[in-house]
Amino acid sequence: MKLSDETKKDLIEKALEARKNAYAPYSEYKVGACLITADGKYYTGCNVENASYGATNCAERTAVFKAVSEGHNRIDAIAIVGGRDSEGIISYAYPCGVCRQVLREFSDPGEMIIIVAKKADDYKEYTLEELLPDSFGPDF
Repeated sequence: MKLSDETKKDLIEKALEARKNAYAPYSEYKVGACLITADGKYYTGCNVENASYGATNCAERTAVFKAVSEGHNRIDAIAIVGGRDSEGIISYAYPCGVCRQVLREFSDPGEMIIIVAKKADDYKEYTLEELLPDSFGPDF
């Protein structure tokens, strides 16, 4: 998928805004994500930690689950931002393996765009296939 510069900027800015709602009292690492569905709807998410770490949910999956729960099961792109409040966003926050697999469930890995950003004009862009090669998906 080809994203316009304006859409990329929108995704990153919405991810930065979503990050403000992150609940990360244990790691202090706050993450925000914003995705766009095939029909142009935006969904945001933040990480939500839990004292029992296994019950923690990542920002990416929060956004995906919101979209799917609203009837949108085709994702074209996602932007992710993250960092500790004490440091600010000083590095790129890549999706974990579980999030990559969840994104795979609802996208075409060769077409889906993943943007990791520090700010709207400082980002890297990948396809899901680049970050999750030879993946296992619904077609199997």
